[in-house]
Amino acid sequence: MAAGAARVRVSFQVDADGLLSVTAREKSTGVEASITVKPSYGLADADIERMLRDSFQHAKEDVHARALAEYRVEGRRLVEATRSALNADASLLLQDEREAIEKAIAELEKRLAGSDHRAIKQATDALNRATDEFAARRMDAGIKRALAGRQIGSL
Repeated sequence: MAAGAARVRVSFQVDADGLLSVTAREKSTGVEASITVKPSYGLADADIERMLRDSFQHAKEDVHARALAEYRVEGRRLVEATRSALNADASLLLQDEREAIEKAIAELEKRLAGSDHRAIKQATDALNRATDEFAARRMDAGIKRALAGRQIGSL
């Protein structure tokens, strides 16, 4: 799958005997894999409790890291798609419109280098808004090209 397209749900389970079962399932395809890890020594109740406590304490960090990764992938895809569209159809834009889009691209790229997923999301949304009219013009131009020279009855 393309980067960022896979959505994997991973489940961890530790039983009273210290057996760790890990299951991973890709959500869109349903492909699943699992493994059971048998320690060569038993885990003490205190160790299991500590591991669980640590997992809860780091849950917020994990959510932030995931959001950051997802928004970075989305932002990079948008920058790439926008640049490709500009290369193909820049003639559909006025100079000030192109400058506004370039400015939004630069702002998103600046945010992508950081670690604030909210700032990346805001910059991605801003670039989307900046390119709305351009996307509509590209769609209209594509339809005109597809219909050029055709009769209504032939459609």
